[in-house]
Amino acid sequence: MREKFDAELKVLHAELTKMGTLCKKAILLSSQALLKGDTTAYATVTSLADELERLERSVEGLCIKLLLQQQPVAGDLRQISAALKMITDMKRIGVQAGNIAEIEKGMTFSQPKDLELIDRMAQVTVQMVNGSVRAYIQQDVDLAKQIIKTDDVVDEYFVSIKKLLLQMITQNPEQGEEALDLLMIAKYYEKIGDHAVNIAEWVIFSAIGEYKGEFL
Repeated sequence: MREKFDAELKVLHAELTKMGTLCKKAILLSSQALLKGDTTAYATVTSLADELERLERSVEGLCIKLLLQQQPVAGDLRQISAALKMITDMKRIGVQAGNIAEIEKGMTFSQPKDLELIDRMAQVTVQMVNGSVRAYIQQDVDLAKQIIKTDDVVDEYFVSIKKLLLQMITQNPEQGEEALDLLMIAKYYEKIGDHAVNIAEWVIFSAIGEYKGEFL
């Protein structure tokens, strides 16, 4: 019985890793599209978001199967419960990457200097998402805590970007609409960082039974 449970748990880990990879691709594509002024990325990012939603349903079914057929206890139960929460955050990451791409689709790019700063913000969120999924697979509490701390870096980027965009509007009022689009993009990256934090918090819960958030 334990061998069967462990085999199915490996499948769960593989599916979560796949979801994490899709999240990474969606974030990176949305960021690259911004830097290159590529307005055609929307369809690809939307496709990735759709695949994340499909995987969410698949993993949810696997988790329910494990709960009903294997009747896990203690640490095993926490791992499955955490996975059910994590897949929701990963699906939302895909949705928000799609929102970014949708904004980019309607933009006229003038390549302001703060695009690179937004890209760096996006790169940090990629690291956070990758790290949080890896922390779950490895049950690495220290890595999960590091991910949570890294969110401060994302928040600092957002504050800096907001200041640059305010300067942009002051100096070039005709770029006001573009500045607002860029601010919204940065806000979505900030939200992606928040989802990575959520995942990391569920990692800590699955590993040692501690959770700082609210059960919803």
